[in-house]
Amino acid sequence: MITSPVFSGQFYAVLGLARSGMATVAALLASGAKVMAWDNNPDSRNRLEQQYEAAIGEGQLIIADPMIADIFGVSAFVVSPGIPINRHPIATLAKETGIPIIGDIELFAQAHDFWERHGRHCPVIGITGTNGKSTTTALIHHILKEAGIPSLMGGNIGLPLLAADPLPDGGIYVLELSSYQIDLTFTLDCDIAVLTNVTPDHLDRHGGFEGYRKAKERLFLLQSSPHYAVIATDDIPSQVIAKQSAAHLVTVHADNVPLAEQLTWPNLQGPHNAQNAVLAIAVMHILGISDEVTSKAMVSYSGLPHRMQKVGERRGVLFVDDSKATNAMATAPALAAFPAIHWILGGVPKTADLDPCKPFFNHIRQAYTIGQAGPDYAELLREAGVKVVECGDLENAVKLAAKEAQPEEVVMLTPACASFDQFSDYEARGRAFKTIVEALD
Repeated sequence: MITSPVFSGQFYAVLGLARSGMATVAALLASGAKVMAWDNNPDSRNRLEQQYEAAIGEGQLIIADPMIADIFGVSAFVVSPGIPINRHPIATLAKETGIPIIGDIELFAQAHDFWERHGRHCPVIGITGTNGKSTTTALIHHILKEAGIPSLMGGNIGLPLLAADPLPDGGIYVLELSSYQIDLTFTLDCDIAVLTNVTPDHLDRHGGFEGYRKAKERLFLLQSSPHYAVIATDDIPSQVIAKQSAAHLVTVHADNVPLAEQLTWPNLQGPHNAQNAVLAIAVMHILGISDEVTSKAMVSYSGLPHRMQKVGERRGVLFVDDSKATNAMATAPALAAFPAIHWILGGVPKTADLDPCKPFFNHIRQAYTIGQAGPDYAELLREAGVKVVECGDLENAVKLAAKEAQPEEVVMLTPACASFDQFSDYEARGRAFKTIVEALD
C-alpha cells in the first residue's frame, strides 16, 4: 500500500468505508496515524472492527461517528467521493471547526510529494472529463506497459489508489479523476493533466453546470508551470479551461486522427474514441514514447468492460454493451459508430432531452426504452420519427431487439441514463445485459 511518514502522529476522521475508505484506513494506520472511522452501514463497521481488533484495543483506531464524537485534534476529515458534501452535515461541521475536508487522492498527493522530495521520482498523469476519461486512462496505461515503463492505474478506476503497491523510481501513475475527487484534492500537481471534454453532468452535486466546469478546471489550476496540460478543445467549456492553464498547453481535436489509421484499432472505433486516442498520443509525445510503440499498442488495446464492448453475436447480429454511457452526450458517439442499430436506452435520466443523439437517429432501426426515463424518451423519439417499443425492463428489451434485428445489424445497450432505478450501478446493468444475451436461443 502507499504510505508516508507525513501521516505519522496525525489524527484523521475517515467517513465512508467502501473500497476506497477501507484502503484509506489501512494506509493511514500503516503510516502511524490515529484514525476515527465511520460508515452508516453497520456491516462496514463490523468488517472494520474484525479486521483491526488490535488497533482498536491500542486506541489507534476508533469506530465512531465524527458528527457526534469527540473530534479534538483531528487533522482532516477524509471523505469518500460518493458522499455529497454539498448536502452532508460534515460540511457544516468542517466550517465550524476549521477542519479541512479531503479525499484519498489528496492523501496520495501528500505522500507522493514526500517521496518525490526524498528521491523517488514518479510522474503523475491525471485524466478528467465528462466522457471518455476511463478509456483514455486505460489506453495511456496500456501504452506505457507496452513501452516497458512501470505504470499504475488508479483513482476512479480499478483498485483503490492507496491500496496499491508504490511504484519504483521512474514509474508513472495514471489516475482517472472524477469531479468529486478533484473537489476533495488541494495539492495534486500533475506532471501531465488531461481533459477529454466537459458537458453537463452531476449538476445537483455541483450546484449547476458552472460549478461542475470549475471542478474540472481545478485540476489544471493546481498545476505548476513546468508541467503539461493536454486538452481536447472540441467543446467550448474545454476551450475556456485551456485559457486558464498555467502549464505548458497542448491542445488536440478528435479529427486529428486519420480515419484510415483508426480503422486499424479494433477496440477504438467511433469519433469519441478518436478523441481518446489523440489525447493518449499527445501524452506519449510529451513522454518521448515512439510512434511505433504507440501505434502497436493502439492495435492491441482490448478496451474496457461496458464501454462499446462486444459481448456476443447471434445469427449475424452483434450485441454491444455500452452501459457506461450514462448521459446523452456519451451515447451519441456510440450511435455514430454503427449504421444500423437496435437501441436500448433508459434508466434514471440526467437530462430531459436526447439532443446530442439526434444527428444519429437515422442509424436507429428501432429503439427499446426501459426504466424511469422510458415513457418520456419514447415520446421524444416518436416525435422525431424513430420507431420505439416501451419495454419496461432490460430483459424484455434485449429479447425483443434480438428477435427484430437482422444480420449485420447491432443490438446496443447505450442507455443515456444512470442505472439506479433498476440496477446498483452501470456495471451491474452491463453484466445483466451480457447474461441475457448469453441466454438467448
